Amino acid sequence: MDTISDEYRAEQIKLHMNPNYGVASIAFAPLVAELLRNNKWQSLHDYGAGKQNLRRALEAEKLEIAYSACDPAFPEYGEPQSADLVCCIDVLEHIEPDRLDAVLDDLMRIVKRYGFFSIHTGPAGKVLSDGSNAHLIQAPPSWWLPRLCTRFEILHLQAHRLMGPGFWVLVSPLEGHTHPASDQ
Repeated sequence: MDTISDEYRAEQIKLHMNPNYGVASIAFAPLVAELLRNNKWQSLHDYGAGKQNLRRALEAEKLEIAYSACDPAFPEYGEPQSADLVCCIDVLEHIEPDRLDAVLDDLMRIVKRYGFFSIHTGPAGKVLSDGSNAHLIQAPPSWWLPRLCTRFEILHLQAHRLMGPGFWVLVSPLEGHTHPASDQ
């Protein structure tokens, strides 16, 4: 199954014209930079990268890494790729509910070492053209965790209020995971 419908892709392209849409990764960049530095990871894939604000924020942190990105609203970025760290920041709550399994399976396919996912659990400040909230899935961690745990080992879970109520997780593949500090 595709990870996004054609209609919703068009909606996302329109939303990304707003300069204030897709800025959550800026708030998470210091934490992502710390993970990259502390674990000596050399590559990052930004899944659902939007306007690549995470890349710019990491550059401002003076972090030199191999950066790749994908986003259905920006097909020129290319396909999802594996990296030392796969980031999916403020994306999953925007996924069409009937496409969520396909997106999580796509993430599972490319997370070979570690994944950093942030998920907002409440309503967004933005709305879609039909007036519905831009966060298509508004659910607590207890709803998200079973979906994540069937695909990933949860290494760390942290509540946050950086961009409103939500949480972030550091994950690894289910089989043969290691603690980040032990595989340097």
